[in-house]
Amino acid sequence: MDSRLRIRDMTFADCRRVSEIRVGGWRTAYRGLVPQSYLDTLDVDADAEEHRARLLRGDGGAVDLVAERGGETVGWAAHGPYREGEVRTGDAELYTLYVTPGLLGSGIGRALLTEAADRCTAAGHPWMHLWVLKDNARARHFYERAGFRADGAEESFEVHGVAVHEFRYTAALPLRS
Repeated sequence: MDSRLRIRDMTFADCRRVSEIRVGGWRTAYRGLVPQSYLDTLDVDADAEEHRARLLRGDGGAVDLVAERGGETVGWAAHGPYREGEVRTGDAELYTLYVTPGLLGSGIGRALLTEAADRCTAAGHPWMHLWVLKDNARARHFYERAGFRADGAEESFEVHGVAVHEFRYTAALPLRS
């Protein structure tokens, strides 16, 4: 069996596995950071259906990537134009990055981030931004090691009645680490 990691574009057939990774990622990474009542409501089937619908309609610029090892999808990332509210800017944004929880720290996330940044660089984006939960120390450390820095922008959103705070991280492209 081939154990090399391969990064490729996500297909319709990947939606279920990507949803398993996303829901598992939320339940692992955000335990204690968002209400458990919300994490308990996450549903793989419903999430997979949302991915399928989004892929069918297209969303005007998001690129979904999957990491595959030995024929199994083990990670997912999505990137595209940075959004200032509803306006897309000339910069790029990493919308999401998740790895199968038991494989954290194995290089999969870094490979997905590198591929997303390389594609954004090739598309002419000078900067890449992303949002990370203020209290998600593991993720913040991961992005800092990759060359991202908090730029002072903050925002909050509500999850089951609880305010969750995010910091924006920014890096010049191409990434240099």
